[in-house]
This record gives sequence, C-alpha cells and structure tokens, in this order.
Amino acid sequence: MIHRLTRSLWLPRPVGEVFEFFADASNLERITPPELRFRIETPTPIPMTAGTRIDYRLVLWGIPLRWRTLISRWQPGECFVDEQIGGPYRRWVHTHRFRPESGGTRVEDEVDYQLPLAPLGELAWPVIAAQLKRIFDYRSRSVTQLLGSDHAAVAG
Repeated sequence: MIHRLTRSLWLPRPVGEVFEFFADASNLERITPPELRFRIETPTPIPMTAGTRIDYRLVLWGIPLRWRTLISRWQPGECFVDEQIGGPYRRWVHTHRFRPESGGTRVEDEVDYQLPLAPLGELAWPVIAAQLKRIFDYRSRSVTQLLGSDHAAVAG
C-alpha cells in the first residue's frame, strides 16, 4: 500500500533563497530531530542535479540505518524529487515544490512511501506515520526558525 504524507509551509523569503536552502543537503542535519543522529556520508558540498546520489546514516528506535537517495528530478527554483534507492522503506519518493505566494514562498512536501515486508509491514503503519509526522513537524519548526517567520502555517 502506498501512503502519502503532505506538508505546506509559508516562509517570508523569496523563492530563490528558500530553494537554495533546501537544495543544500547539509541543511538536512540542521532540520532533522537530533535523536535521529542524522549524518550525511557523501562528501560536501554536494553538487545538486538530476542523477545526484546522496548517502546518509541515521538511528531510528536505536537501530542504525543507512539511506541512499537519488535526485530524480531537478528544476531549480521550482521543485526537486529525491527517491530512496537504498534504505528502510520499500518505496520513498519525496517531492519538494516551491512557489511564490503573498510576498514569500510556499513550500510543499509530498512523500509517497511504502513500508517493507508487506503485508505484515502494514501493521507498523500507525507507528511509522506518527513518527514521520513528528519528524516533519520538527522540520517545519526548524525551517521557520532558520528562515524566520512568526506567521508560518503548517498543514498536514
């Protein structure tokens, strides 16, 4: 079964600046909950383009995990897509969209994911969904603090 997580965040910065922040893979460590001990293994700086592969390490529920993503779509200032090509999910496709809105930028995240070990893996979905919600809520708060706005709206 494919699950979908969506988030929307408004930031009081121009699209180019917001896109640049998200396009810098090293910022992922800054916006990921510290208990995940998220680390990029690919040497930085990482030149981002379609075809870029990035390796990460993280710890989830005490289990160390490796994760490899492929930037499958790259449209500077508009959107990019990272897809898991190695990691804990059967499928993970994260689309990041950026558009001007009300003098700032609307950032939209859409993650389509499948759990491993289907159909048994689906039993863990409520726990996984709650964890992903918490991670993306943390991310929204962190981005808002870093790029500055008391008026940011989070939807999910």
